[in-house]
Amino acid sequence: MRLRETPTIDPTARVANCVLGRYTEVGAGCDLAEVELGDYSYISRSSEAIYTTIGKFCSIAADVRINPGNHPHWRASQSHFTYRASYYFDGEEDETAFFDWRRGQPVTIGHDVWIGHGVVILPGVTIGTGAIVGAGAVVRKDVGAYEIAVGVPSRTVKRRFPEAVAERLLALAWWDWPHERLHAALQDFRALSVEAFLERHGG
Repeated sequence: MRLRETPTIDPTARVANCVLGRYTEVGAGCDLAEVELGDYSYISRSSEAIYTTIGKFCSIAADVRINPGNHPHWRASQSHFTYRASYYFDGEEDETAFFDWRRGQPVTIGHDVWIGHGVVILPGVTIGTGAIVGAGAVVRKDVGAYEIAVGVPSRTVKRRFPEAVAERLLALAWWDWPHERLHAALQDFRALSVEAFLERHGG
């Protein structure tokens, strides 16, 4: 399937109040609300995200949960009925302040991030550019740029590249290149080592 500048959204996906960039794809059964999905990023089948900003060129696998539901655990009851009162009681409205609190804990994902199958990213977390989150991880703390995090709860186990190389990639910011330059550099992305790529393209 050829992706286009207009987003590709599976007919079974639910997308509400979202901003989707160019060449983006939302897979079957996904549920996105108040999400920004950057250019060239995709989110695979049966994944959910809310109150989240996702950068460009991100690869999000199936069955991922980003910023899953949270509950007012400090109250006498943390139940749904306290903030979704309209579901249960005639004449009651939902609690606006609760949903404002949820929006106040957004998830932020940088550029060129790979999130593996079944990952859960908890409210308020930031995933840095170039990071990898291994399948099945539960992320409750920030993951730095170009770090690899795995496990429950997740922990950083290594870096993709030495810090100096990561800093050069961040300075190069190839994810902001125009479509034509990306195409022109395609063989370099494929064939060159990261060091040789940086030597050729700067950063």
